[in-house]
Amino acid sequence: MMKPALVFDWNGTLLDDADALLQTTNTILGRFGRVAIDMQTFRDHFDVPLTVFFRNLGMSESEIETVDSHDSAIFHDTYEPLASKADLREGARCILETARQQEVSSIIVSNHIVDPLITQLRRHGIEDCVSEVLAFESRATQYKGISKGERLRLYMRAYNLNPSSTFIVGDMPVETDIARELGLISIAITGGFVSETRLRAAQPDYLIEDHHKLLPILQERGLFQNS
Repeated sequence: MMKPALVFDWNGTLLDDADALLQTTNTILGRFGRVAIDMQTFRDHFDVPLTVFFRNLGMSESEIETVDSHDSAIFHDTYEPLASKADLREGARCILETARQQEVSSIIVSNHIVDPLITQLRRHGIEDCVSEVLAFESRATQYKGISKGERLRLYMRAYNLNPSSTFIVGDMPVETDIARELGLISIAITGGFVSETRLRAAQPDYLIEDHHKLLPILQERGLFQNS
């Protein structure tokens, strides 16, 4: 029998690290004598890979090349210490623990790197709630090789997951695109890396502002039993 599942993006979705990423961005802009941006500007322009984001902010190709060199060391060395202090998003722990109690798999699919992500799961004490982390192996391979959507498609095929009862939760339009491609149910969450306007434009099945709002949706769709 095909199994249902919950698929989560990590950064900005489960981890509340938008401020950490904004600070990292402003540190990088400052290195090149550029003006700092605010959260709204960040959410209006954020995209991946990060080279696209920096281009959206008007950085020159030579500046972007500097940031991209040495496996994006400037970025990671600034971001990781800030992210190591970030909390989980509101209601995230509750939803992951409920999924575990109800024997529903929670999978993380991310453009981040496996080891620091697993370190974060341990720091927050939620590693037992996550069945699988699908992400890049290292800084050197980040944004190279297969996409998030392809990684998830291969995993779903290997583990016989049922697309029509698999939910993907993310804070960027890309998760809604993946849902459309793979036949999943898409839930966009505001308050992450992308503005609500951009999320709405992607036309997800649901739009929520925190993970507490996810619970009734999953109950209504029959993924969780009403407790």
